[in-house]
Amino acid sequence: MPKKTYTDEFKTDAVNYYYDSGLSINTTAKKLGVSISALRKWIKLSKKDGSVITRGSGNYSSDKDVRLKRQLRDAEGAIEVLKKQ
Repeated sequence: MPKKTYTDEFKTDAVNYYYDSGLSINTTAKKLGVSISALRKWIKLSKKDGSVITRGSGNYSSDKDVRLKRQLRDAEGAIEVLKKQ
């Protein structure tokens, strides 16, 4: 089976989703359909080159952004649960 390749944009989005969602690496990887080891590697590389916006790096304009992202994540989770019913 050929090895899957992902764009740099997808990798960056995946890492940002991991940080924003508050989910575990395992859960995030499963939701995105990627291997856990790949996601771990992308996270490690993003920390080295500073390409990912994280809460501790001061890149959020305010706590309101964090609150809104959390509300969006919760709403998306509720939608997924309802879709399964």
